[in-house]
Amino acid sequence: MRAAVLHGTAGAVLLTALVAAPADGRPVWPDSAGSPETLGTAVAAERAAAAGIRFGTCSKEQDVPGKLQCGTVTVPLDYARPDGKKIKLTVSRVRATGRDPHNSKRKVPRQGAFVYNPGGPGASGMYFPLIGFLPEWKRIAAAYDLVGYAPRGVGRSSPISCQDPKHFVKGPTPAPTFPSESYKKERIAEAKAYARGCVRRSGSAVRHYSSLNNARDLDVLRAALGERRLTFMGASYGTYFGALYATLFPSHVRRMVFDSAVNPAPEQIWYQNNLDQSAAFENRWADFRTWIARHDEVYGLGATPEEVLHNYEKARAQLAAEPAGGKVGPGQLQGAFLQAGYYDDYWPQRALALSAYLKGDPKPLIQQAEPHPEAAVEQENGNAVYTAVECNDAPWPTDWRTWDRDNTRLARVAPFETWGNAWMNLPCAYWPVARQQPVDVRALPGALPPTLILAAERDAATPYDGAVELQRRLSGAVLVTENGAGTHGIGGGPNRCVNGYLDAYVLEGRLPVRRAACAPHEEPKPTAPGGASKKATRPSR
Repeated sequence: MRAAVLHGTAGAVLLTALVAAPADGRPVWPDSAGSPETLGTAVAAERAAAAGIRFGTCSKEQDVPGKLQCGTVTVPLDYARPDGKKIKLTVSRVRATGRDPHNSKRKVPRQGAFVYNPGGPGASGMYFPLIGFLPEWKRIAAAYDLVGYAPRGVGRSSPISCQDPKHFVKGPTPAPTFPSESYKKERIAEAKAYARGCVRRSGSAVRHYSSLNNARDLDVLRAALGERRLTFMGASYGTYFGALYATLFPSHVRRMVFDSAVNPAPEQIWYQNNLDQSAAFENRWADFRTWIARHDEVYGLGATPEEVLHNYEKARAQLAAEPAGGKVGPGQLQGAFLQAGYYDDYWPQRALALSAYLKGDPKPLIQQAEPHPEAAVEQENGNAVYTAVECNDAPWPTDWRTWDRDNTRLARVAPFETWGNAWMNLPCAYWPVARQQPVDVRALPGALPPTLILAAERDAATPYDGAVELQRRLSGAVLVTENGAGTHGIGGGPNRCVNGYLDAYVLEGRLPVRRAACAPHEEPKPTAPGGASKKATRPSR
């Protein structure tokens, strides 16, 4: 999936690995008993349990408050060779407060470590433990050590790269909704060069950056933390390798939360999931335009979604002719509004920036959409991990005609994100490393403790069908739906109903019978220039 814009919006395991591909290409069920990777994971976990994690002051580069502690855990690069090359994953922690947030005199028993992954692939969870200072998380922070980490390849965890970061963050860029044949050829050449660059800059080790190895790393982290069984919450992509973990190590699970679930069906990983994501973003873009139209008196962008779209396209055309500030073109505009497809708390400021731009003031749009060269290294690294993991995880179409056919058809009905998503993932068509077959994610009755799935009904980044499919595959899983909402990642957010189910499960192990629903959280309030709601003038047409 395209990385959530953080949170986003993705090397290969050899075919002799745990999920050696059958000749007919069927999804596989991992051999949990005797494969080299399974034995290697057990060896690595035993060593990690003996070594533990020496938490101490975080490095100056991490620039975090003093309550956050940092350490490392060692894992094999290749689990089939646990005595071979090792890499270190950075880990962060804030200890359980042990105090009831509503009654400071009341002590709360510690329940262990609560490990979190924010998704990606390519996102770091190193700052996650600081979330315990927010009101929505204080009950969990009282009972658990909050633990975040940077997965393999990310940040300081044996980072990989596919391109010189100075060339990765750039602007202005085009973003044609219906690209010409010449533009397609340019992007094909870029995708081929990028795929080659991943191996050239990161070496043959890139094949070991995969979702299966992320799941194995998670078990080594569990052992290093001294936990017999894992309490884990994964968001977005984190739900996918969390589901792999539940499949590979069901007896090691204590409690597991899947927030905004990826569809884990083998045939969906990853090409079809990205097509489905593009279709869902079109619906979420329509939700955003409807909201803007409902507040036409504030933004003056149109009283109907169609009028809002007209003004958005007008801005695209103007930016193509003359980029704002010389840096913000149609590509940057689309990227900024894609963020609003993930999180509706972006809606007021994005609408305000579009309105101001069309009235002659480009400053808010430049501020929100311009590239940031100082973030180039981090962003290029995240994109490299995204590419390596998604390309390694599954077979992708290698014939450009398949991509062209599927995305051309989809763009006719879902133009907002279709081609942008295609270009993001196209290096996987030319990936120079052997790929694996996706695991058949599944937990049979009694094999796995009950788990919790959280999903927003109109989530675009991980469409709702993925949550339904994950529940079908994990026996005993319970699905809680935020009806009518589309924010990506809902646990610990603004919806008290959702948070009630999250707290009840994480703190007490309590779940509804099979499914439950919550009303949507309150929509964002419109913001006019200066922060006040007032009647707006319409931009000229």
